[in-house]
Amino acid sequence: MEVATAREVASGSHAQVDEMRPVDAEGPQASPQREVGGQSRQLQLAMEEHPKIWLPRALRQTYIRKVGETVNLLIPFQGKPKPQATWTHNGCALDASRVSVRNGEQDSILFIREAQRADSGRYQLRVQLGGLEATATIDILVIERPGPPRSIKLVDVWGSNATLEWTPPQDTGNTALLGYTVQKADTKSGLWFTVLEHHHRTSCIVSDLVVGNSYAFRVFAENQCGLSETAAVTADLAHIQKAAAVYKTKGFAQRDFSEAPKFTQPLADCTTITGYDTQLFCCVRASPKPKIIWLKNKIDIQGNPKYRALSHLGVCSLEIRKPGPFDGGIYTCKAINALGEASVDCRVDVKAPN
Repeated sequence: MEVATAREVASGSHAQVDEMRPVDAEGPQASPQREVGGQSRQLQLAMEEHPKIWLPRALRQTYIRKVGETVNLLIPFQGKPKPQATWTHNGCALDASRVSVRNGEQDSILFIREAQRADSGRYQLRVQLGGLEATATIDILVIERPGPPRSIKLVDVWGSNATLEWTPPQDTGNTALLGYTVQKADTKSGLWFTVLEHHHRTSCIVSDLVVGNSYAFRVFAENQCGLSETAAVTADLAHIQKAAAVYKTKGFAQRDFSEAPKFTQPLADCTTITGYDTQLFCCVRASPKPKIIWLKNKIDIQGNPKYRALSHLGVCSLEIRKPGPFDGGIYTCKAINALGEASVDCRVDVKAPN
């Protein structure tokens, strides 16, 4: 029976280890070293699962909550017999007045009813079983709306424009700023209108102000929680004068943009079907604006109702309305101004429908 019991102990069954304990008690007293080694071996035999933590994917990055929201984290783990689970915050014990922990057989729950910014930091879960342990780290960031910019100043007013400058808020809400929102209000209506959103710089130019009106400006800071509850408002008004100052420059030589006609896009040969309207296109560049003349087989077709010629911003087009067999030939577009002339040609073939 003693041999059979030893084999059963070697198999690692917890129940079998319990059966072996009375037998060992009847034998001679063991040395302290043998007792320690025996306890360690019994613990290893009794351990059915090593401790391990299953950290959810969503908690592998910084876990962000807003001030006043609930933090409720459930972290599954494994280990048999039941391991010991402990939590720390930034390497220290948890504040039991704010944080609640419930450890189950296969999970641990961290609960904060109303999160505050002081609850931000690194939380670590440690699961221990015998001499083995597993750890998991979770970074929690509790954020809130930022404060308003500390000051705003009206730097300059010219024409229908105003230049503003401000300083960043002292409190960013425990997270990075996403930008600023700039608003204007004229003294006549007193209504605020947004002119810039998600503006990243601490200065801006507000344009298109109405001549004769006076304007106040305000700036909100913005982060992931939204806009600051209050804004920084300019102490001075921007008065948009009716008579703007005229600045004259001296010694400026006016550049001569005169240019003889030059076609930048020529006419393209085409084949059309009898009875189907056809259009010819080309592009010309010239200064002053050139006169456009269309020719067919070197004959001027200006004023012929069969054709419709247009010219706009250098694009010249000729529409041949319902062409017949005799409308085929060589078409020429000629551009003429005081500095010279230029022309382009193309062939148009008119075929009968099949």
